[in-house]
Amino acid sequence: MTTEVAAKRSTVEIYADGACKGNPGPGGWGAWISYDGHEKELFGGESLTTNNRMELTAVIRALEALKRTCHAKVFTDSVYVQKGISEWIIGWKARNWRTADKKPVKNDDLWRILDVLAQQHTVEWVWVKGHAGNVGNERADMLANKGVDQILQKGVSAS
Repeated sequence: MTTEVAAKRSTVEIYADGACKGNPGPGGWGAWISYDGHEKELFGGESLTTNNRMELTAVIRALEALKRTCHAKVFTDSVYVQKGISEWIIGWKARNWRTADKKPVKNDDLWRILDVLAQQHTVEWVWVKGHAGNVGNERADMLANKGVDQILQKGVSAS
């Protein structure tokens, strides 16, 4: 593809966030996807999880929602996600999903899924400071908390 054609292509912007009430505890994930004037909100949750799992799930669900190969700019307030996928994963894979001190990589089930999805697109990983007024990050945070609330309400109605 020529650089001229590539320049005309729009970038999909994804803001992803996770939330947890207790760690581990009930958790939620949220993602806001924006592309060429269109928007999509995604959220969900799990009854017993960790914040890091929810951060990873938010990005996974957003990338799964993309209908075709594209250039995506993923904004996350999680250093774990941003550095994990852009730096640490290289070593983890080289060591057969082991850390530098030979321990199993935590959440490797999600990292493996994210790795496959990320390779289907051209992804730019951008860290943003959480709870600092970034509109997209605040929206993803609201969606993640909506996911937590949904799980908590299910727990209340089940008792």
